Amino acid sequence: MSFPFVRVAVGSRNPVKLAAVRAVLARLQPALEIEGVEVESGVPDQPMGDEQTQRGARNRALAALQQTGAELAVGLEGGVVELADGRMRSCAWAVVVDREGREGLGGSLSMPLPDRVAARIRAGDELGHAMDAIANVVGTKHGRGAVGILTAGLIDRQGAYEPMVAYALAPWLAPAFFMPAEREDDQAGR
Repeated sequence: MSFPFVRVAVGSRNPVKLAAVRAVLARLQPALEIEGVEVESGVPDQPMGDEQTQRGARNRALAALQQTGAELAVGLEGGVVELADGRMRSCAWAVVVDREGREGLGGSLSMPLPDRVAARIRAGDELGHAMDAIANVVGTKHGRGAVGILTAGLIDRQGAYEPMVAYALAPWLAPAFFMPAEREDDQAGR
């Protein structure tokens, strides 16, 4: 499998997001150039729900592609989801876009959040800031993340983000499976 891209932009300068993208893409193209750019997500600082979180990731990817000469761009966004029973869970999404308009989406990090954290989020805190306050730490979202704290280090934020980046790359990694049906019929000679 060849990975034809050389320049990739990431719609963030967050070191955890950059490291997750770098870790995945280095396995495909070791000579890759990855550039993090600060862009607006177009959603609240604390996205609520999968749809809003996906929209933030998409906006980040598209803005990064527009601001750079990159061939491919990645947007990552973390959010929270209110559950019907009043509890809250985390969510995270990655969107990958290229200059031809192709897009891939991958998600992960669905994890229950403690009631104390959910209460702080409902009061206006972002998840990272809520975790900083509850765990008495600083810089949760630029380090191990809520997932790192709540899993006692079994997995950190970078490790949780890497699979969703890989999932979002599926249209480029297995392009024959993502070919539109009419093109597939044409190639089959029907």
